[in-house]
Amino acid sequence: MVNTNKIILRSVLIGTYFMIISILIFLISSLFSYFNTGADRSAMLHTEVKKIDQYVPKVSWKDDGNEGRYVDPQTLSSIESDYLDAWYVKHIANKTNLKNGIDDFYTKSARKNLFNFIEHNKEENMSIESTTLAHNPDILFFSEDGQLVVLEDKNVIEYKKVIKDNKPVIETTETSDYKGVFLLEDGFWRIRHLVKEHTSEFDKTILPSLMNSSNIKGINYYPQATPWDMFGANFDLKIIKKDFKIIKKAGLNTIRIFVPYEDFGKAKVKESKLEKLEQVLDAADKRRLKVVVTLFDFYGNYDVLDWTLNHRHAEIIVSKFKDHKAILAWDVKNEPNLDFESRGKELVISWLEHLIILIKSIDKNHAVTIGWSNIKSAEILKNSLDFVSFHYYEDVHDFEKKYDNLKKVIPNKPIVLGEFGISSYSGAWKPFGSSEKIQAAYYKEMQKVLTKKNLSFISWTLYDFDTIPKEVVGMLPWRVNPQKEFGFINTNGVKKPAFDYISN
Repeated sequence: MVNTNKIILRSVLIGTYFMIISILIFLISSLFSYFNTGADRSAMLHTEVKKIDQYVPKVSWKDDGNEGRYVDPQTLSSIESDYLDAWYVKHIANKTNLKNGIDDFYTKSARKNLFNFIEHNKEENMSIESTTLAHNPDILFFSEDGQLVVLEDKNVIEYKKVIKDNKPVIETTETSDYKGVFLLEDGFWRIRHLVKEHTSEFDKTILPSLMNSSNIKGINYYPQATPWDMFGANFDLKIIKKDFKIIKKAGLNTIRIFVPYEDFGKAKVKESKLEKLEQVLDAADKRRLKVVVTLFDFYGNYDVLDWTLNHRHAEIIVSKFKDHKAILAWDVKNEPNLDFESRGKELVISWLEHLIILIKSIDKNHAVTIGWSNIKSAEILKNSLDFVSFHYYEDVHDFEKKYDNLKKVIPNKPIVLGEFGISSYSGAWKPFGSSEKIQAAYYKEMQKVLTKKNLSFISWTLYDFDTIPKEVVGMLPWRVNPQKEFGFINTNGVKKPAFDYISN
Protein backbone atom coordinates (compact mmCIF):
# COMPACT_ATOMS: atom_id res chain seq x y z
CA MET A 1 0.00 0.00 0.00
CA VAL A 2 2.90 2.29 0.94
CA ASN A 3 4.64 1.52 -2.36
CA THR A 4 1.47 2.34 -4.27
CA ASN A 5 1.16 5.74 -2.53
CA LYS A 6 4.80 6.50 -3.31
CA ILE A 7 4.24 5.71 -6.98
CA ILE A 8 1.16 7.95 -7.11
CA LEU A 9 2.98 10.80 -5.38
CA ARG A 10 5.97 10.44 -7.71
CA SER A 11 3.68 10.53 -10.75
CA VAL A 12 1.94 13.66 -9.49
CA LEU A 13 5.25 15.41 -8.88
CA ILE A 14 6.58 14.48 -12.35
CA GLY A 15 3.35 15.59 -13.99
CA THR A 16 3.45 18.90 -12.10
CA TYR A 17 7.07 19.41 -13.16
CA PHE A 18 6.30 18.94 -16.85
CA MET A 19 3.26 21.22 -16.58
CA ILE A 20 5.38 24.02 -15.03
CA ILE A 21 8.05 23.59 -17.74
CA SER A 22 5.39 23.73 -20.49
CA ILE A 23 3.90 26.91 -19.04
CA LEU A 24 7.34 28.54 -18.84
CA ILE A 25 8.14 27.60 -22.46
CA PHE A 26 4.79 29.02 -23.58
CA LEU A 27 5.37 32.30 -21.72
CA ILE A 28 8.89 32.68 -23.13
CA SER A 29 7.74 32.00 -26.70
CA SER A 30 4.88 34.46 -26.28
CA LEU A 31 7.26 37.17 -25.08
CA PHE A 32 9.61 36.44 -27.98
CA SER A 33 6.75 36.67 -30.44
CA TYR A 34 5.56 39.94 -28.87
CA PHE A 35 8.95 41.61 -29.13
CA ASN A 36 9.35 40.53 -32.76
CA THR A 37 5.96 41.62 -34.08
CA GLY A 38 7.59 44.67 -35.60
CA ALA A 39 9.31 42.41 -38.12
CA ASP A 40 6.04 40.83 -39.24
CA ARG A 41 5.25 42.70 -42.42
CA SER A 42 1.68 41.44 -42.72
CA ALA A 43 0.83 42.47 -39.17
CA MET A 44 1.96 46.00 -39.88
CA LEU A 45 -0.45 46.53 -42.70
CA HIS A 46 -3.45 48.70 -41.88
CA THR A 47 -5.28 47.34 -44.91
CA GLU A 48 -4.95 44.03 -46.64
CA VAL A 49 -3.72 44.63 -50.16
CA LYS A 50 -3.98 41.56 -52.38
CA LYS A 51 -2.97 42.77 -55.81
CA ILE A 52 -3.54 39.45 -57.52
CA ASP A 53 -7.21 39.78 -56.65
CA GLN A 54 -7.60 43.53 -56.84
CA TYR A 55 -5.00 45.47 -58.76
CA VAL A 56 -2.68 44.16 -61.49
CA PRO A 57 -1.73 46.89 -63.97
CA LYS A 58 0.71 46.06 -66.74
CA VAL A 59 4.26 46.66 -65.46
CA SER A 60 7.25 46.81 -67.84
CA TRP A 61 10.56 47.56 -66.13
CA LYS A 62 13.29 49.36 -68.04
CA ASP A 63 16.50 47.43 -67.58
CA ASP A 64 19.32 49.81 -68.39
CA GLY A 65 21.23 49.80 -65.12
CA ASN A 66 21.27 52.47 -62.41
CA GLU A 67 23.60 54.60 -60.39
CA GLY A 68 24.69 53.40 -56.97
CA ARG A 69 24.11 49.93 -55.60
CA TYR A 70 23.04 46.96 -57.72
CA VAL A 71 19.32 46.18 -57.47
CA ASP A 72 18.89 42.45 -57.01
CA PRO A 73 15.70 40.72 -58.24
CA GLN A 74 14.28 40.28 -54.73
CA THR A 75 14.67 43.98 -53.93
CA LEU A 76 13.20 44.92 -57.29
CA SER A 77 10.19 42.71 -56.61
CA SER A 78 9.72 44.31 -53.20
CA ILE A 79 9.91 47.82 -54.68
CA GLU A 80 7.39 46.93 -57.38
CA SER A 81 5.00 45.38 -54.87
CA ASP A 82 5.06 48.37 -52.53
CA TYR A 83 4.88 50.85 -55.42
CA LEU A 84 1.75 49.24 -56.83
CA ASP A 85 0.25 48.93 -53.35
CA ALA A 86 0.82 52.66 -52.90
CA TRP A 87 -1.08 53.37 -56.10
CA TYR A 88 -3.87 51.04 -55.07
CA VAL A 89 -4.46 52.56 -51.64
CA LYS A 90 -4.35 55.98 -53.28
CA HIS A 91 -7.09 54.91 -55.72
CA ILE A 92 -9.19 53.69 -52.80
CA ALA A 93 -8.57 56.91 -50.87
CA ASN A 94 -9.63 58.99 -53.89
CA LYS A 95 -12.82 56.97 -54.23
CA THR A 96 -13.83 56.74 -50.56
CA ASN A 97 -12.18 59.87 -49.12
CA LEU A 98 -10.80 57.66 -46.35
CA LYS A 99 -7.18 57.49 -45.17
CA ASN A 100 -6.92 53.73 -44.65
CA GLY A 101 -3.61 52.24 -45.72
CA ILE A 102 -1.86 55.47 -46.67
CA ASP A 103 0.45 55.31 -43.63
CA ASP A 104 1.80 51.97 -44.85
CA PHE A 105 3.05 53.20 -48.21
CA TYR A 106 3.76 56.93 -47.85
CA THR A 107 6.15 58.73 -45.53
CA LYS A 108 4.91 61.32 -43.06
CA SER A 109 5.65 64.27 -45.33
CA ALA A 110 4.05 62.59 -48.37
CA ARG A 111 0.90 61.77 -46.41
CA LYS A 112 0.29 65.43 -45.67
CA ASN A 113 -0.52 66.29 -49.30
CA LEU A 114 -2.73 63.24 -49.71
CA PHE A 115 -4.64 63.97 -46.53
CA ASN A 116 -5.17 67.60 -47.58
CA PHE A 117 -6.49 66.40 -50.93
CA ILE A 118 -8.91 64.03 -49.22
CA GLU A 119 -10.20 66.76 -46.90
CA HIS A 120 -10.69 69.10 -49.84
CA ASN A 121 -12.74 66.50 -51.71
CA LYS A 122 -14.85 65.87 -48.62
CA GLU A 123 -15.64 69.56 -48.32
CA GLU A 124 -16.59 69.75 -52.00
CA ASN A 125 -18.63 66.51 -51.82
CA MET A 126 -16.38 65.13 -54.50
CA SER A 127 -14.67 61.81 -55.14
CA ILE A 128 -12.48 60.32 -57.87
CA GLU A 129 -12.76 56.85 -59.36
CA SER A 130 -9.36 56.07 -60.81
CA THR A 131 -6.96 53.38 -61.88
CA THR A 132 -3.71 52.96 -63.76
CA LEU A 133 -3.55 50.49 -66.62
CA ALA A 134 0.17 50.49 -67.42
CA HIS A 135 3.45 51.41 -65.71
CA ASN A 136 6.96 51.61 -67.18
CA PRO A 137 9.26 52.12 -64.18
CA ASP A 138 13.01 52.59 -64.29
CA ILE A 139 15.30 52.78 -61.24
CA LEU A 140 17.68 55.68 -61.64
CA PHE A 141 19.52 55.49 -58.29
CA PHE A 142 19.83 52.99 -55.43
CA SER A 143 21.77 54.16 -52.38
CA GLU A 144 24.73 52.13 -51.14
CA ASP A 145 23.06 51.57 -47.77
CA GLY A 146 20.01 50.09 -49.52
CA GLN A 147 17.62 52.59 -47.91
CA LEU A 148 16.75 54.99 -50.76
CA VAL A 149 15.58 54.58 -54.35
CA VAL A 150 14.96 57.16 -57.06
CA LEU A 151 12.51 55.87 -59.66
CA GLU A 152 11.14 57.16 -62.96
CA ASP A 153 7.85 55.89 -64.36
CA LYS A 154 7.02 57.02 -67.89
CA ASN A 155 3.87 56.67 -69.98
CA VAL A 156 1.65 55.73 -67.07
CA ILE A 157 -1.88 55.24 -68.42
CA GLU A 158 -4.31 56.79 -65.93
CA TYR A 159 -8.08 56.73 -66.04
CA LYS A 160 -10.03 59.15 -63.84
CA LYS A 161 -13.67 59.94 -63.36
CA VAL A 162 -14.51 62.87 -61.10
CA ILE A 163 -17.82 62.65 -59.26
CA LYS A 164 -19.37 65.68 -57.59
CA ASP A 165 -22.65 65.62 -55.69
CA ASN A 166 -23.04 61.98 -56.79
CA LYS A 167 -22.90 62.94 -60.49
CA PRO A 168 -19.98 62.36 -62.90
CA VAL A 169 -18.57 65.68 -64.11
CA ILE A 170 -15.23 64.83 -65.74
CA GLU A 171 -13.88 61.67 -67.33
CA THR A 172 -10.39 61.49 -68.74
CA THR A 173 -7.61 59.11 -69.71
CA GLU A 174 -4.08 60.53 -69.56
CA THR A 175 -0.55 59.40 -70.23
CA SER A 176 1.77 60.75 -67.54
CA ASP A 177 5.42 60.68 -66.51
CA TYR A 178 6.35 60.44 -62.82
CA LYS A 179 9.52 60.65 -60.77
CA GLY A 180 9.62 59.41 -57.21
CA VAL A 181 11.84 59.00 -54.16
CA PHE A 182 11.33 55.92 -51.97
CA LEU A 183 12.61 55.27 -48.44
CA LEU A 184 12.89 51.87 -46.76
CA GLU A 185 11.07 52.18 -43.44
CA ASP A 186 10.15 49.24 -41.18
CA GLY A 187 10.51 46.84 -44.08
CA PHE A 188 8.39 48.94 -46.46
CA TRP A 189 9.39 50.92 -49.50
CA ARG A 190 7.43 54.07 -48.74
CA ILE A 191 6.96 56.95 -51.17
CA ARG A 192 8.74 60.11 -49.99
CA HIS A 193 8.05 62.14 -53.13
CA LEU A 194 6.06 61.30 -56.27
CA VAL A 195 5.91 64.14 -58.76
CA LYS A 196 4.03 64.22 -62.06
CA GLU A 197 6.49 65.74 -64.52
CA HIS A 198 4.43 65.58 -67.70
CA THR A 199 0.97 64.59 -68.82
CA SER A 200 -0.86 64.39 -72.13
CA GLU A 201 -4.15 63.07 -73.43
CA PHE A 202 -4.15 59.33 -74.02
CA ASP A 203 -4.07 58.42 -77.69
CA LYS A 204 -7.18 56.36 -78.45
CA THR A 205 -6.39 55.91 -82.14
CA ILE A 206 -7.30 52.40 -83.27
CA LEU A 207 -6.05 50.91 -86.50
CA PRO A 208 -8.64 48.75 -88.30
CA SER A 209 -8.05 45.08 -89.00
CA LEU A 210 -8.36 43.97 -92.57
CA MET A 211 -11.02 41.26 -92.30
CA ASN A 212 -13.64 40.14 -94.75
CA SER A 213 -16.86 39.80 -92.75
CA SER A 214 -19.16 39.73 -95.77
CA ASN A 215 -19.59 35.98 -95.95
CA ILE A 216 -20.26 34.92 -92.38
CA LYS A 217 -22.88 32.19 -92.15
CA GLY A 218 -22.80 31.11 -88.57
CA ILE A 219 -24.47 29.92 -85.43
CA ASN A 220 -24.08 30.63 -81.73
CA TYR A 221 -22.94 27.39 -80.18
CA TYR A 222 -23.28 25.50 -76.91
CA PRO A 223 -23.31 21.71 -76.57
CA GLN A 224 -26.85 20.50 -75.92
CA ALA A 225 -26.09 19.08 -72.47
CA THR A 226 -24.01 21.99 -71.18
CA PRO A 227 -25.53 25.33 -72.20
CA TRP A 228 -23.63 28.31 -70.76
CA ASP A 229 -21.13 25.85 -69.28
CA MET A 230 -19.26 24.65 -72.33
CA PHE A 231 -15.85 24.53 -70.59
CA GLY A 232 -17.01 23.10 -67.28
CA ALA A 233 -16.56 19.70 -65.64
CA ASN A 234 -18.70 17.96 -68.28
CA PHE A 235 -16.61 19.23 -71.20
CA ASP A 236 -16.77 16.57 -73.94
CA LEU A 237 -14.67 17.14 -77.04
CA LYS A 238 -16.21 14.16 -78.86
CA ILE A 239 -19.66 15.75 -78.66
CA ILE A 240 -18.28 19.10 -79.78
CA LYS A 241 -16.55 17.53 -82.79
CA LYS A 242 -19.77 15.74 -83.73
CA ASP A 243 -21.69 19.03 -83.51
CA PHE A 244 -19.12 20.82 -85.66
CA LYS A 245 -19.65 18.17 -88.33
CA ILE A 246 -23.41 18.90 -88.24
CA ILE A 247 -22.77 22.65 -88.45
CA LYS A 248 -20.40 22.34 -91.40
CA LYS A 249 -22.68 19.95 -93.26
CA ALA A 250 -25.56 22.44 -92.80
CA GLY A 251 -23.70 24.98 -94.96
CA LEU A 252 -22.40 27.16 -92.15
CA ASN A 253 -18.83 28.44 -91.85
CA THR A 254 -18.68 30.21 -88.47
CA ILE A 255 -19.47 29.58 -84.82
CA ARG A 256 -19.71 32.05 -81.96
CA ILE A 257 -18.66 30.77 -78.53
CA PHE A 258 -18.51 32.32 -75.06
CA VAL A 259 -15.73 32.55 -72.45
CA PRO A 260 -17.11 32.96 -68.90
CA TYR A 261 -14.97 35.44 -66.98
CA GLU A 262 -15.02 33.99 -63.47
CA ASP A 263 -15.04 30.36 -64.56
CA PHE A 264 -11.85 30.98 -66.55
CA GLY A 265 -10.14 32.46 -63.48
CA LYS A 266 -10.46 36.23 -63.94
CA ALA A 267 -6.96 37.80 -63.90
CA LYS A 268 -5.31 34.41 -63.29
CA VAL A 269 -6.70 32.50 -66.24
CA LYS A 270 -6.64 28.77 -65.57
CA GLU A 271 -4.38 26.71 -67.78
CA SER A 272 -6.96 23.91 -67.83
CA LYS A 273 -9.54 26.28 -69.34
CA LEU A 274 -7.08 27.52 -71.97
CA GLU A 275 -6.40 23.91 -72.94
CA LYS A 276 -10.13 23.24 -73.42
CA LEU A 277 -10.54 26.41 -75.49
CA GLU A 278 -7.57 25.38 -77.64
CA GLN A 279 -9.13 21.97 -78.22
CA VAL A 280 -12.35 23.64 -79.38
CA LEU A 281 -10.46 25.96 -81.73
CA ASP A 282 -8.44 23.04 -83.13
CA ALA A 283 -11.63 21.06 -83.73
CA ALA A 284 -13.23 24.03 -85.48
CA ASP A 285 -10.18 24.52 -87.68
CA LYS A 286 -10.24 20.87 -88.77
CA ARG A 287 -13.81 21.42 -89.98
CA ARG A 288 -12.79 24.73 -91.58
CA LEU A 289 -15.05 26.65 -89.26
CA LYS A 290 -14.11 30.15 -88.17
CA VAL A 291 -14.71 31.20 -84.57
CA VAL A 292 -15.93 34.42 -82.98
CA VAL A 293 -14.77 34.30 -79.36
CA THR A 294 -16.96 36.30 -76.99
CA LEU A 295 -15.10 37.39 -73.88
CA PHE A 296 -16.33 38.37 -70.41
CA ASP A 297 -19.44 36.24 -70.34
CA PHE A 298 -21.25 36.47 -67.00
CA TYR A 299 -19.35 39.62 -66.06
CA GLY A 300 -21.24 42.79 -65.24
CA ASN A 301 -19.33 44.81 -62.65
CA TYR A 302 -17.27 47.32 -64.70
CA ASP A 303 -15.94 48.92 -61.50
CA VAL A 304 -12.86 51.01 -62.27
CA LEU A 305 -10.79 49.14 -59.69
CA ASP A 306 -11.65 45.93 -61.59
CA TRP A 307 -10.20 47.16 -64.86
CA THR A 308 -6.66 45.87 -64.35
CA LEU A 309 -8.06 42.41 -63.59
CA ASN A 310 -10.18 42.55 -66.75
CA HIS A 311 -7.19 43.62 -68.82
CA ARG A 312 -4.97 40.78 -67.59
CA HIS A 313 -7.79 38.31 -68.35
CA ALA A 314 -8.18 39.54 -71.92
CA GLU A 315 -4.42 39.87 -72.41
CA ILE A 316 -3.77 36.22 -71.48
CA ILE A 317 -6.51 34.80 -73.72
CA VAL A 318 -5.88 37.01 -76.74
CA SER A 319 -2.09 36.56 -76.53
CA LYS A 320 -2.52 32.81 -76.34
CA PHE A 321 -4.75 32.49 -79.42
CA LYS A 322 -4.04 35.52 -81.60
CA ASP A 323 -2.21 33.32 -84.11
CA HIS A 324 -4.69 30.45 -84.12
CA LYS A 325 -6.01 29.78 -87.62
CA ALA A 326 -9.60 29.32 -86.42
CA ILE A 327 -9.94 32.80 -84.91
CA LEU A 328 -12.15 35.14 -86.92
CA ALA A 329 -12.88 37.87 -84.39
CA TRP A 330 -12.93 38.89 -80.74
CA ASP A 331 -16.30 39.90 -79.35
CA VAL A 332 -15.45 42.03 -76.33
CA LYS A 333 -18.70 41.50 -74.44
CA ASN A 334 -22.13 40.03 -75.07
CA GLU A 335 -24.94 42.59 -74.82
CA PRO A 336 -23.19 45.13 -72.56
CA ASN A 337 -25.88 47.72 -73.24
CA LEU A 338 -28.17 45.71 -70.95
CA ASP A 339 -25.96 46.98 -68.11
CA PHE A 340 -26.28 50.67 -69.00
CA GLU A 341 -29.04 51.36 -66.50
CA SER A 342 -27.55 49.47 -63.56
CA ARG A 343 -23.87 50.38 -64.06
CA GLY A 344 -24.00 53.65 -65.99
CA LYS A 345 -23.78 54.02 -69.74
CA GLU A 346 -20.62 56.14 -69.73
CA LEU A 347 -18.76 53.73 -67.46
CA VAL A 348 -19.65 50.67 -69.56
CA ILE A 349 -18.65 52.41 -72.79
CA SER A 350 -15.30 53.53 -71.30
CA TRP A 351 -14.66 49.98 -70.12
CA LEU A 352 -15.38 48.66 -73.63
CA GLU A 353 -13.28 51.32 -75.31
CA HIS A 354 -10.16 50.56 -73.26
CA LEU A 355 -10.52 46.83 -73.81
CA ILE A 356 -10.83 47.36 -77.56
CA ILE A 357 -7.55 49.30 -77.48
CA LEU A 358 -5.87 46.59 -75.40
CA ILE A 359 -7.05 43.69 -77.59
CA LYS A 360 -6.03 45.42 -80.79
CA SER A 361 -2.61 46.28 -79.35
CA ILE A 362 -2.06 42.54 -78.85
CA ASP A 363 -3.75 41.17 -81.97
CA LYS A 364 -3.45 43.39 -85.02
CA ASN A 365 -4.72 40.76 -87.47
CA HIS A 366 -8.18 39.84 -86.21
CA ALA A 367 -11.35 41.86 -86.00
CA VAL A 368 -12.86 43.22 -82.80
CA THR A 369 -16.59 43.73 -82.30
CA ILE A 370 -19.28 44.01 -79.62
CA GLY A 371 -22.49 41.99 -79.54
CA TRP A 372 -25.11 44.69 -78.88
CA SER A 373 -28.47 43.37 -77.73
CA ASN A 374 -30.49 45.49 -80.17
CA ILE A 375 -30.20 47.46 -83.37
CA LYS A 376 -30.65 50.76 -81.52
CA SER A 377 -27.30 50.40 -79.73
CA ALA A 378 -25.38 49.31 -82.83
CA GLU A 379 -24.07 52.82 -83.51
CA ILE A 380 -22.12 52.95 -80.23
CA LEU A 381 -18.33 52.81 -80.72
CA LYS A 382 -18.87 52.07 -84.40
CA ASN A 383 -15.64 53.85 -85.34
CA SER A 384 -13.62 51.75 -82.90
CA LEU A 385 -14.89 48.39 -84.14
CA ASP A 386 -13.86 46.40 -87.20
CA PHE A 387 -17.45 45.36 -87.80
CA VAL A 388 -20.73 46.21 -86.10
CA SER A 389 -22.69 43.35 -84.57
CA PHE A 390 -26.22 43.53 -83.19
CA HIS A 391 -28.92 41.09 -82.09
CA TYR A 392 -32.50 41.05 -83.28
CA TYR A 393 -35.46 39.34 -81.59
CA GLU A 394 -38.21 41.68 -82.76
CA ASP A 395 -40.85 41.31 -85.46
CA VAL A 396 -39.42 39.68 -88.58
CA HIS A 397 -41.45 41.98 -90.83
CA ASP A 398 -39.78 45.08 -89.36
CA PHE A 399 -36.24 43.83 -89.78
CA GLU A 400 -35.47 44.99 -93.32
CA LYS A 401 -36.59 48.55 -92.68
CA LYS A 402 -34.65 48.81 -89.43
CA TYR A 403 -31.55 47.36 -91.04
CA ASP A 404 -31.78 49.84 -93.94
CA ASN A 405 -31.95 52.71 -91.44
CA LEU A 406 -28.88 51.40 -89.64
CA LYS A 407 -26.99 51.07 -92.92
CA LYS A 408 -27.65 54.76 -93.63
CA VAL A 409 -25.99 55.66 -90.33
CA ILE A 410 -23.13 53.17 -90.83
CA PRO A 411 -22.62 53.08 -94.61
CA ASN A 412 -18.97 52.05 -94.78
CA LYS A 413 -18.61 49.62 -91.91
CA PRO A 414 -19.33 45.86 -92.21
CA ILE A 415 -22.43 44.79 -90.27
CA VAL A 416 -23.17 41.32 -88.90
CA LEU A 417 -26.44 40.07 -87.44
CA GLY A 418 -24.85 38.44 -84.41
CA GLU A 419 -27.96 36.80 -82.90
CA PHE A 420 -31.51 36.25 -84.09
CA GLY A 421 -34.17 33.63 -83.71
CA ILE A 422 -37.56 32.65 -82.37
CA SER A 423 -38.60 30.04 -79.84
CA SER A 424 -40.88 27.18 -80.84
CA TYR A 425 -42.31 26.98 -77.32
CA SER A 426 -46.03 27.06 -76.72
CA GLY A 427 -47.32 25.77 -73.43
CA ALA A 428 -48.82 26.50 -70.05
CA TRP A 429 -46.56 29.46 -69.45
CA LYS A 430 -47.09 30.91 -72.92
CA PRO A 431 -50.30 29.47 -74.37
CA PHE A 432 -50.26 31.83 -77.35
CA GLY A 433 -46.61 31.26 -78.11
CA SER A 434 -45.00 29.87 -81.18
CA SER A 435 -44.59 26.42 -82.72
CA GLU A 436 -42.06 24.54 -84.79
CA LYS A 437 -44.00 25.45 -87.92
CA ILE A 438 -44.00 29.16 -87.02
CA GLN A 439 -40.31 28.96 -86.17
CA ALA A 440 -39.53 27.50 -89.60
CA ALA A 441 -41.56 30.23 -91.32
CA TYR A 442 -39.64 32.87 -89.34
CA TYR A 443 -36.26 31.58 -90.49
CA LYS A 444 -37.47 31.20 -94.06
CA GLU A 445 -38.49 34.87 -94.11
CA MET A 446 -35.30 36.04 -92.39
CA GLN A 447 -33.09 34.15 -94.82
CA LYS A 448 -34.85 35.88 -97.73
CA VAL A 449 -33.93 39.27 -96.29
CA LEU A 450 -30.39 38.19 -95.38
CA THR A 451 -29.81 36.95 -98.92
CA LYS A 452 -31.34 40.08 -100.45
CA LYS A 453 -29.14 42.36 -98.34
CA ASN A 454 -26.07 40.11 -98.51
CA LEU A 455 -25.97 40.37 -94.72
CA SER A 456 -23.74 38.11 -92.64
CA PHE A 457 -25.51 36.28 -89.84
CA ILE A 458 -24.99 34.13 -86.75
CA SER A 459 -28.27 32.59 -85.58
CA TRP A 460 -29.34 31.50 -82.11
CA THR A 461 -28.87 28.51 -81.51
CA LEU A 462 -28.10 24.96 -82.66
CA TYR A 463 -29.93 23.06 -79.89
CA ASP A 464 -32.94 23.21 -77.65
CA PHE A 465 -31.88 22.90 -74.01
CA ASP A 466 -33.30 20.94 -71.09
CA THR A 467 -32.19 23.51 -68.54
CA ILE A 468 -31.36 27.21 -68.55
CA PRO A 469 -29.09 28.69 -65.83
CA LYS A 470 -30.92 31.25 -63.70
CA GLU A 471 -28.15 33.78 -64.50
CA VAL A 472 -29.32 33.87 -68.13
CA VAL A 473 -33.01 34.83 -67.90
CA GLY A 474 -33.83 34.47 -64.22
CA MET A 475 -36.21 31.89 -62.76
CA LEU A 476 -39.61 33.02 -64.00
CA PRO A 477 -41.09 30.05 -65.92
CA TRP A 478 -42.66 32.21 -68.66
CA ARG A 479 -39.13 33.40 -69.48
CA VAL A 480 -37.20 30.19 -68.86
CA ASN A 481 -39.38 27.78 -70.86
CA PRO A 482 -39.41 29.75 -74.14
CA GLN A 483 -35.63 30.15 -73.86
CA LYS A 484 -35.26 26.37 -73.94
CA GLU A 485 -36.66 26.00 -77.47
CA PHE A 486 -34.73 28.38 -79.72
CA GLY A 487 -32.75 25.56 -81.32
CA PHE A 488 -32.79 24.00 -84.77
CA ILE A 489 -32.46 20.55 -83.15
CA ASN A 490 -34.64 19.41 -80.26
CA THR A 491 -33.46 17.77 -77.04
CA ASN A 492 -33.92 14.32 -78.56
CA GLY A 493 -31.50 15.13 -81.35
CA VAL A 494 -34.21 15.45 -84.00
CA LYS A 495 -33.91 18.26 -86.53
CA LYS A 496 -36.83 20.68 -86.37
CA PRO A 497 -38.46 22.06 -89.57
CA ALA A 498 -36.45 25.28 -89.10
CA PHE A 499 -33.26 23.33 -89.82
CA ASP A 500 -34.09 23.58 -93.55
CA TYR A 501 -33.49 27.34 -93.22
CA ILE A 502 -30.44 27.31 -90.96
CA SER A 503 -28.48 28.73 -93.89
CA ASN A 504 -29.27 30.53 -97.14
